[in-house]
Amino acid sequence: MAVIELARTVLGWTDAQSTEFDKNTTHPVVIEMPEHNPEQMGATMRLGKRKTVFTDNSCTIKKLYGNKASVEERHRHRYEVNPKYVMDLEEKGLKFVGRSTDGQRMEILELEEYLTRPMFPSPPFLGLIMAACGKLEAFISRNCQLSPRASYEYDSEEDDEVTQALYSRDSKSPATALPEITIFAAPQN
Repeated sequence: MAVIELARTVLGWTDAQSTEFDKNTTHPVVIEMPEHNPEQMGATMRLGKRKTVFTDNSCTIKKLYGNKASVEERHRHRYEVNPKYVMDLEEKGLKFVGRSTDGQRMEILELEEYLTRPMFPSPPFLGLIMAACGKLEAFISRNCQLSPRASYEYDSEEDDEVTQALYSRDSKSPATALPEITIFAAPQN
């Protein structure tokens, strides 16, 4: 969907689409993989473990994989980014940072995320993390205010002034002067 959106809004291809949704689009930026046969469902999908080679040494996802040159992950695909449009998309800033071993398939695209800071996470990313930890409803019920006391592992006796400085967007205190507090922790069974 990111590829379709960029093609429509940045490249100006208002009809850009996936052939899954519109087989007659004049800008098919997402297409069926050559090995997929829609007439014969079964054994025509790209399945199983596949090697992805990183093409950008500074990309975040490569760092998350321990700076390996490549990774192997499971796939289950019928559609792919149309190689015909990759250069146009990259010229406008889309970063395909992982490709198939032959370089023809775009395996990983990295979306820039400029707003998150260590003490001020971007709301969509924070919401995702909160949902994954099972804390989203409680967070929303507190008017989206972070609270170290809501952490499963909070056991600090820090006073409220330090806690408030740590989580206040208006704080003038340097982050380095504040104590380490675990905000998110996995629930313990």
